[in-house]
Amino acid sequence: MGDPGGVPHRPGRVRLADPRFLDPDAEFLFVSDPDEVPEDATAFDIRGAELSHHQGDCSFERILRRYHLDDPVMWDLARMVHEADLADDRYDAPEAPGLDVLLRGLSLVCGDAEVLALTAPLFDGLYEYRRRALLLGREPS
Repeated sequence: MGDPGGVPHRPGRVRLADPRFLDPDAEFLFVSDPDEVPEDATAFDIRGAELSHHQGDCSFERILRRYHLDDPVMWDLARMVHEADLADDRYDAPEAPGLDVLLRGLSLVCGDAEVLALTAPLFDGLYEYRRRALLLGREPS
């Protein structure tokens, strides 16, 4: 099995940063404190982790950079996630506020594992929609 990813107890936007994109056998370990991340885990989106907010990037952007992922659709989604997470107007991402509200709402009524399970098909669908838009040069119908 792959290394567990130590993520904070708040996985609303974690799907796009899902280590299973890099390792299909990766596991999630939800922690409340960075000191609880096991030594052999790859921590992300948690204070002090390499794969967290640094130099104006959100955790998802850091993962794409760290693992040299150049999928243009993932970078398109990274702009949305960045604005949903940081809301710093770095990117024009009109989808970001809705994405943020949806994910925050889910985290209010669901546990961590359930949020992760529910957001997986949502982000998969968003990825596919943006992939088709990129291929077509317009919004898919």
